[in-house]
Parts: sequence; C-alpha cells; structure tokens
Amino acid sequence: MEVALHELGEIFTGNTPSKKNKNYWNSEDTVFIKPNDLNNNNLLLNDKNNEYISKEALAQARIVGRNSILVTCIGTIGKIAITTDAKTAFNQQINAIVPNKNVYTKYLAYALMHYKPRLAALANAPVVPIINKKQFSNFKINLNLDKEIQYTVIRQLDLVGEIIKNKNRQLSKLDELIKARFVEMFGDPQDSKSKWKKSTIEKCCTLKSGKTLPRNIENEGGNIPYVKVKDMNSLENMTYITTSTRFVSDKTANKNIFPVGTVIFPKRGGAIGTNKKRLTKVPICADLNIMGVIPDNTRINSYYLFEYFNMVDLNTLNNGSSVPQINNKDINPLNINIPPLSLQNEFANFVQQVDKSKVAVQKSLDETQKLFDSLMQEYFG
Repeated sequence: MEVALHELGEIFTGNTPSKKNKNYWNSEDTVFIKPNDLNNNNLLLNDKNNEYISKEALAQARIVGRNSILVTCIGTIGKIAITTDAKTAFNQQINAIVPNKNVYTKYLAYALMHYKPRLAALANAPVVPIINKKQFSNFKINLNLDKEIQYTVIRQLDLVGEIIKNKNRQLSKLDELIKARFVEMFGDPQDSKSKWKKSTIEKCCTLKSGKTLPRNIENEGGNIPYVKVKDMNSLENMTYITTSTRFVSDKTANKNIFPVGTVIFPKRGGAIGTNKKRLTKVPICADLNIMGVIPDNTRINSYYLFEYFNMVDLNTLNNGSSVPQINNKDINPLNINIPPLSLQNEFANFVQQVDKSKVAVQKSLDETQKLFDSLMQEYFG
C-alpha cells in the first residue's frame, strides 16, 4: 500500500551550529554528518573525514539517535544511511526519519533506496536540486506494513547485498595486488633516489584538455565516445573508458581525440582527488573538465603511467582557487622514474592477467546487482 513518509515516523531537517563559535567545534563529542559522508550505493555512513561538534553545540544542532534514516535532499538527492551512534548531528542538506513502530528501519531504508529516482524527480529546482521538508514528508512509497514480511524482505536483500559487498571487496583486493606489484618492481614512483632514470611528465608525455561541445552536438551520433566527468562517476569499479552515453563523429572530434592509452582524470571541481582516473581503451573525445596525459610510448607504457597516476594525490596539486582546479603547469613538473621499457611491459602483462580476473568478478557483480534490483522492484515497485 502507498504510505506517506510522515505516517512512518518523525521527520527532521538538519542544521549547522555556527562555525564562528569555536567552542562548538573544539571536541569530538558528537559526529556531524554531511552529504559526502553518505554513500550512493549502500546504507552505511562513511567513517572517514567526519566532523564533530562539542557538547556545547548540541542545543544548537538537530540530533537523532541510533537507527534513524538520513536522506540527502539538497544537491545530490537520495543518498541514504542508517545512523549507528546514540547521538548523530547532521546538516541542512539532510532530512532524517525516526521510524515509528509500523516499520523496521532497514526495510524503510531499502524502500527509499528503491525510490531514489522518484525523489530526484521531485527536486525541480533549475540550479541546485532541493526537496523541502513538506515535500519530503508527503512523499509516498509503496510498502507492506506486515512486519513479518518486512523482516523477510530485509533478510533477502541483506543476503544479496552482502554478496555484492564481497564482489566489490574482491575488485578492491585485485587493485591492491596491482599496486603491490608496481611497488615491488619499481619502488616509490617519485623517489628521487631510486636507481631508475629520472624525468618529468612534461618531458615524456603530452598533456591535453578536453573541449566542451554545444548541447546539440555532444550526442550527434558517431563512433567516438564523448566523455564527461559524470560518465566516469558512473563507472565505479572500472579502470578503463571504452564507452559513454554520448557519441560524436570523427569530424567533430577531430583534433580533440584522446588516443588509446591516455590517462584521463577530472581537472576541475570536487571530483579532483577522487578515484576517477581512467585509462582509455578506445579513442575518445572529452569535455573541458577532463585532462588527458598521453605517454610517449617509446619511453612509457600506458599501464605503467596509469598506475603512477594512481599513486599521485591530485588534490594536493589544485591551485586553491574558489573552484578547485589543476592545470598543465601543475602536472608537467611532476617527477617520474623511467624504468626500462621491457620491465614496464612485463608489468603491463601482469596487469592484463589480473584484469581477466577483474572482468570475471565484474560480470558476476553485474549479475548479482541485477538480482538485487529485480528484488527491490518486486518488493517496492
């Protein structure tokens, strides 16, 4: 049956105690949650880089207890998490639901996860998407109020969800294996005292920025993927760029093509420093917010270069402007060791073998995700 959220619990909108009052932020008494502390694809809060408020700030904050549901309602809509602490504070971009006796917390959280696209559609602001408290309270979802059925649904989704987590852990471990092999073979990639020949990115690579195309051209059709940062965001477990949601013609791409073996990453905005580096496996065209590093393949193997950049914290290179960005002058001076190409090629062969395992795990993960999505549709659709 369809039920409005306000019928399932008490709803609060968060706030931020004054940053001007240092006493509010001088101790780690209560965790303070912001949208970045919620994940896109699971119900767990991140436990890294959290802020905290002091006891003095509690009276100025919105506080919920354990087993409350947090939902982002400004900016990125529909990220969901369940609180685990006895006291949790949260900012004004988040609404919280404290479920009543009619519904299990996790059952309601799973339902909201399923309804994320509808929530996002409700936020109709042209610049910053926003859902106000009234809209959120009146938002209706389809669920079963029989708590025995709710419990069964939770067990089923938890089981499939755990398989998905394990598959993602496998992929992470395989990535760690590649990093460990890189360090074993080459050491610290920026170690000035290493035995390898030294160079800079400027001397052994070509840097290239993308070009933003008019809306009516960016998906004109053709053979060349036109990649934006959000395309890279959607490929959570992917190392390589092989496609996009947009395609352009060879004529449009022209001199803006990033060839196969280009390391690409976001160069502007909040995506700098995130794990969004990719290696092109087909020629692509990209927008202005993406930078490409094209190796001189007589000196640098693209797999070696990609792993090198995986070990560079790009966030430390941003120029500190109001909108974070990195430019050629920030990347060009980076030191890089140049081992013999034969050794780099040996590393590339190792990576390609590991990639075969990753492909198998990813295929299994995709199939399990389809099962999870079909169960969500069955239970809440």
